[in-house]
Amino acid sequence: MKLVIFPIVFLLFIPSLLQSQNSLNESSMGWTKGWTNFDPNHEAYPNPDRDIPNIIDKDTHLSNESVYLLSGNVYVINGATLSIEEGTIIRCDTETPTSLVVSKGSKLIARGLKGQPIVFTSDKSPKSRKAGDWGGIVIAGSATINSPASSGVLEGNFLPQYSLYGGENDDEMTAIMTYVRIEYAGRKINQSKELNGLSLYAVGKKSILNNIMISHSADDSFEFFGGTLNINNLVSYKAKDDDYDFTLGYRGELYNIVAVRHPYISDISGSYAIEIDGYDKKAGLTSKKLSTVKIQEATLINLSDQTNYQHTHAAISSKNLAQLNFSDSRISGFSNVVKFDNSYTSYSNLQESFSLENSIFNVHDTNVVSRFSETSDVQKLLKYNMFTTQFKSVTDLFEDPLNKKNPIFTLKQSRDSYTVMQ
Repeated sequence: MKLVIFPIVFLLFIPSLLQSQNSLNESSMGWTKGWTNFDPNHEAYPNPDRDIPNIIDKDTHLSNESVYLLSGNVYVINGATLSIEEGTIIRCDTETPTSLVVSKGSKLIARGLKGQPIVFTSDKSPKSRKAGDWGGIVIAGSATINSPASSGVLEGNFLPQYSLYGGENDDEMTAIMTYVRIEYAGRKINQSKELNGLSLYAVGKKSILNNIMISHSADDSFEFFGGTLNINNLVSYKAKDDDYDFTLGYRGELYNIVAVRHPYISDISGSYAIEIDGYDKKAGLTSKKLSTVKIQEATLINLSDQTNYQHTHAAISSKNLAQLNFSDSRISGFSNVVKFDNSYTSYSNLQESFSLENSIFNVHDTNVVSRFSETSDVQKLLKYNMFTTQFKSVTDLFEDPLNKKNPIFTLKQSRDSYTVMQ
């Protein structure tokens, strides 16, 4: 299909837009090679030969010469540092509530390598692992949150003396995590609450987190509760709930993130690749800033086709006046690009709070869902992007998206096959 021709006032913009789209038509996921695993249920991990103590109150090092069992909730406390060597495998007990909790003031240093990632996974045998086999990794920092209280309590049945997070130190360093996989986490706490693959509570900007893959989480893959951390090279694969969840005034940037969803895997309340709350309505809001997130080079994909697309939700859910900026991204296989709640009381609210630029999207329903959906101006939120005029199945749009070992999300068609949003 030919590109829509803009009036003359837009001619200077079009070349730069189309030039930026060149990168969107190529695979930008080369950084995932060598350390990710899109089929962990068939991986034959060795059995553990050492136990991790439940209280780590002094500096402790885990060597890759052993395979470790994480059983019960393990707390890093009293300012201790838990360091994990590249290539270390940690099997996580599925019979007891099991999580790794890095308490406020303590540190986690997990430096994997591209060829030797650190792996946290279920202790079940191949083909029997499932989402929610164990809890997850919880990191408590001392950066700011935007609730009336300057601190909070970790969600979950954790020991209260190790459960505080939050403060005023946005520059703090609580964790270094590189080349880490977290598999089959998100254990249910009760009927209404599960843990996440990785929960980041008030983590400051000097922490370093990149090249992290979370697969088959029974709740969110990544959840950010306040804090100021910038983070890059993340993969969320087939989470039951949200892939990336932001709340409590998180302010940061994400670069090179991937969310791969399945239309039959979703929480009953609805699940999204991105869910962002400007603040927590239950906790209330202070004069501190709303959650403000900038995301660049995102690949958000629902593996839907013509037989199951009706089970999908919006790619992005924005609530409680959250502020979100997207650019240079691909969004495909969802019902909508973005859904806003009723906290946005005017179209100007939407303009001030959300932008999507230099991106390609493919959805099967209304692009934008809001209380102003009947207003034609709402669609202008997505101007300067490219889109498919008809919904396309994942296998029609991408080269080899269902490959169980190395999925390829390179667009099959050239950029000239898409329409430019006016």
